[in-house]
Amino acid sequence: MQKLEVFGANRLKGKIKISGSKNASLPILAATLLSDRKIHLKNIPKVKDIETMISLLQSLGSKTKFINNNLIIHNSKQNKQFASYSLVKTMRAGILVLGPLLAKFGNAKVSLPGGCAIGTRPIDIHLNGLSKLGVKYKIIQGYVYATAPKGLIGSKIRFPKISVGATENLIIAACLAKGTTILNNCAIEPEIKDVVNFLIKLGCNIKWIAKRSIKIVGVNKIKEISYSVMFDRIEAGTYLVAGAVTEGNLKIKNIVPKIIQTEINTLRKIGAKIITKKNEVQIIGNKKIKSINIKTAPYPGFPTDLQAQIMVLLCKANKRSLIKEDIFENRFMHVAELNRMGAQISIDGNKALVYGNIKFAAAELMATDLRASVSLILAALTTKGKSVINRIYHLDRGYEDLEKKLKKVGANIKRIN
Repeated sequence: MQKLEVFGANRLKGKIKISGSKNASLPILAATLLSDRKIHLKNIPKVKDIETMISLLQSLGSKTKFINNNLIIHNSKQNKQFASYSLVKTMRAGILVLGPLLAKFGNAKVSLPGGCAIGTRPIDIHLNGLSKLGVKYKIIQGYVYATAPKGLIGSKIRFPKISVGATENLIIAACLAKGTTILNNCAIEPEIKDVVNFLIKLGCNIKWIAKRSIKIVGVNKIKEISYSVMFDRIEAGTYLVAGAVTEGNLKIKNIVPKIIQTEINTLRKIGAKIITKKNEVQIIGNKKIKSINIKTAPYPGFPTDLQAQIMVLLCKANKRSLIKEDIFENRFMHVAELNRMGAQISIDGNKALVYGNIKFAAAELMATDLRASVSLILAALTTKGKSVINRIYHLDRGYEDLEKKLKKVGANIKRIN
């Protein structure tokens, strides 16, 4: 099994180009199932979750060609409706093929999804929404058996709580439904806006009618298109924290700064100097880091996917900070490993008290999920000595060329078998 060795205490300096968004690419890949035409996707990141989703599409009959972050998909002979556990077990996004398969064929058999062990993340919101479009379903031995006897029929749906995955699944499904669908209390993450932009270009009739409401009129004709996926805002945020925690000077390129304004404002409050340009953010780390209270929230709030990373930075703050995790109920698994490195973090339910003024010590560490993995690397970058991070397959699910990008800006990091 592969590991990462990290030798710390270098200030990171230079430029990092951000890859395409994993969290936008996955639903866009699922949405390509609506089409029988050729689709050319650009800026697709080469990470494990994307490889898994491409394998899932291939198992459904899609023909794909992936070269240099460009993916060509042709679905002219795609006619299967079975998504197996072997392909869906490692990532949450596998459930996103349910909506397009039902829209296209009227039936589907899809495994319940897996992914990081950061909470239960039930799919009941997906299924309840689809049932209002005319879907009947049952769950047998870990599979969703779903049919739409009369095809999908437009409806008015209000999500009981904000759910990124359910919003994506219902938007995609409603594109081929008969009549009009109104979705209320939608998630509005930039990745969802990117999926909507892709679907509109594909020929779907979609319009935002309020901040969290969207109107979809079903269509029966899909175009052949080319589309470039947005940048990965979580990757961008991760490298911004890397610049701050190492007191470095990094230019984060190939981004849209206004999309990560909450993260930029948070880092400024903590003490980092940040200069924004059209497609670039420069961060200059400060030796003095200020404490802050943070609560994770749906966009445009502070993202749960950056909670572990910002916690590392707050371990070096001048006073105690508080992080409240309001998205997932089991997302503090990195705390035990950070405490082994010298952090002083205590957990009380969904709150983490982070005591500042600590110096991390090098250690052998165990990654528990995707974002926890990278938080351990960030901590290791500040230590004197060698840290070893095990189970880095989590990391490979969502970060493209992480070691290569960090090495280019001065990190001493290498992968070993």
